[in-house]
Amino acid sequence: MIGLLQRVSCGRVEVENRVVGEIATGLLVLVGVERGDTAARADRLVERLLGYRVFPDEAGRMNRSLRDIDGGLLLIPQFTLAADTRKGMRPGFSTAAAPEEGRRLFDLMVAQARARHGCVAEGVFGADMQVSLTNSGPVTFWLQA
Repeated sequence: MIGLLQRVSCGRVEVENRVVGEIATGLLVLVGVERGDTAARADRLVERLLGYRVFPDEAGRMNRSLRDIDGGLLLIPQFTLAADTRKGMRPGFSTAAAPEEGRRLFDLMVAQARARHGCVAEGVFGADMQVSLTNSGPVTFWLQA
């Protein structure tokens, strides 16, 4: 599983001009599910997202996690993160999980995150979403589990 996390001061996702997920300070995470991903990988990615230290401490060093600051977590399914871009001029998607498996693992991630953290919002799997954010820093990391 892939998580492209961005430290944000705010983030939101809309579907058909309706806000379906929104957070203030926290992490906006684009989630890509690859073929062969498992529930254990989803669990590991959630744990890393909640504990990854990307927020500043009193000295301005990245020593605080999402849990430490009690920030928001906005999870957005992002099929194209799993694309194979190694050759040619068009991405291939043979490395991405089948839609039903991608949805199952994304939904599992959301449920695991909600069971462990107070403020969790989500995008809509398979929908045409409009995502907006203010990247704080900017701070962006690519995590794989």
